[in-house]
Amino acid sequence: MASTAVLSDVPGYQTPTIPDLRDPATRAELSKGALIGFFAIVSSWKLSMSQAAELLDKSRSNLYKLKENPEAGSLSRDELTRISYIIGINRALHVAFPEKLACEWMTRPNNNSLFRGETPFAYVAQEGIPALHQVRMMLDAARAGN
Repeated sequence: MASTAVLSDVPGYQTPTIPDLRDPATRAELSKGALIGFFAIVSSWKLSMSQAAELLDKSRSNLYKLKENPEAGSLSRDELTRISYIIGINRALHVAFPEKLACEWMTRPNNNSLFRGETPFAYVAQEGIPALHQVRMMLDAARAGN
């Protein structure tokens, strides 16, 4: 039998409970708040409804319905994951930059090798969840001074 390394509880660190997004009831419970936060961020970033739909990989007509009534539907695991990354990206932007730049950063051309002169929005819209994860990690590292 192979031995495994065990990491005991770390003093001062409370292990978070991760919601089970496989459970339809959990997704339904999280969806309204996630959508309200998502639409607030989309508005602050000055994205069109078409751009917002690209971020969630959802049709524009379905997104309009959810905007009108956030309680109307339950988001998928994929959509909740995307919104989670978007919230984290927005939070990191507001820590790293002044308000105006934090709100414009996703839609401004960026010379970082990751974006190749395009906007961060174009990158995440094209590449999806892996790109959202990458941008989130990059911004977290930047704000930590790494």
